[in-house]
Amino acid sequence: MIFKVISVFVLLIAVIVALMLGGVFDTAPEPPEYGDGWWGKGEKPNTPPDESIVPFEIQFEQSVFNDLKSRIRNTRFGEGLEDSRFNYGVRPEYMRNVAKYWLSSYNWTKQQEEINTFDHFKTNIEGLDIHFMHVKPTLKAGQKAVPLLMIHGWPGSFYEYLKIAPLLTKVNDQSDVVFELICPSIPGYTFSEASHKKGLDALAVARIFDKLMKRLGFRQYYIQGGDWGAYIITKIALITPSSILGLHSNMATTRLPLQPLFLMIGSYFPSLIFSSKEDQDKVFPAGEKMAHIMLETGYMHIQATKPDTVGSALNNSPIGLAAYILEKFSTWTDPKGRDMDDGGIDKYWTLDELLTNIMLYWMTGSITPSMRFYKENIANALQEPFYKINVPSAVADFPMELSHTPEPWVRKQYVDLMKYTTMPRGGHFAAFEEPQLLADDIRKFVTAVELRRKTP
Repeated sequence: MIFKVISVFVLLIAVIVALMLGGVFDTAPEPPEYGDGWWGKGEKPNTPPDESIVPFEIQFEQSVFNDLKSRIRNTRFGEGLEDSRFNYGVRPEYMRNVAKYWLSSYNWTKQQEEINTFDHFKTNIEGLDIHFMHVKPTLKAGQKAVPLLMIHGWPGSFYEYLKIAPLLTKVNDQSDVVFELICPSIPGYTFSEASHKKGLDALAVARIFDKLMKRLGFRQYYIQGGDWGAYIITKIALITPSSILGLHSNMATTRLPLQPLFLMIGSYFPSLIFSSKEDQDKVFPAGEKMAHIMLETGYMHIQATKPDTVGSALNNSPIGLAAYILEKFSTWTDPKGRDMDDGGIDKYWTLDELLTNIMLYWMTGSITPSMRFYKENIANALQEPFYKINVPSAVADFPMELSHTPEPWVRKQYVDLMKYTTMPRGGHFAAFEEPQLLADDIRKFVTAVELRRKTP
């Protein structure tokens, strides 16, 4: 015990010195400026921009499907290790089954028809054609819809929201709140044009999406997101807080000024950091939690440094692309998938829905630009100041998420946190996996915000 106390004391001194040198005790930083940008080809034209909003229908030529099937048939499969399951990644034997299903049973036409039952549009912002899905509710007489911007992450897409959209836009007898959804594709993902220039980061995308909402006539609106979407919505709240009625996140990650110190102390004395056993279990033992994160984030280092290299392989092989993405839907939904022959994929998903998300990446050739988003953000994210979010906020913490931020830490950054929900089940792809749970939590939060807005 004495050795532990001495070790903690030495670490405490070292960390405090490092933090002081890093400037974490300085005054709160000013929020980033709204700014402007141009991500199209060449120089920004001097002519007024085209701000038209054009209907868009998802459709591909038959030659694209012929090429896809040829590549799947010609895949060179490897041989998996005995008893490895998904501990080394997706098993080659499993991918053989995926290829067989993809060729013989998967029906893209049916999936495309379902996607096209929703309204899709494109509009040019800062030189890029931005795709978005727009879902309007059928309202009762005198009822108004609440605008909600929902932003996906990687390796997801707007397709994640097809299940939750009807739940949020349906008139609910239990609440007066009904939503009008705007679900854009991040630039470089599926049908949104990729940047032609370096530097398109989350701040730039936040500005682009705010411009989209203003172009649609929404001066104020709610925002929701997970994964990159969660990061982008914090940027929107920072650069235009007066536009945001409320923020709902299903992946709130914080970088508190003294967080490394808290993690060190809490690894020995968790009760000194959190009074709640539930909060202690979300973070400690820190070494064990970090080991889990390390197992699942090797992709991040590649994509944050040399995304185009791995992109060359994934953009050339549909089975390679499928394996890369399916692995994330395995262990990010349930880490126990590493010890299952099918990665647990068949337990939580259908191959039809997962292949449709993969098809959206393949058919648009967008896997490489989607991975570049890591290159544009990770290094800066690790160095950015500690910003406080002042808009009304809510967090839904799903138990199988990659990492967890306990409520006391969330409150330090989201200073007007109105709701923090520990969910009973679900993982990283919340809107896709547990649409009803997420929809209910969003509705309860927005109902509370709307009630507060009406209260004198």
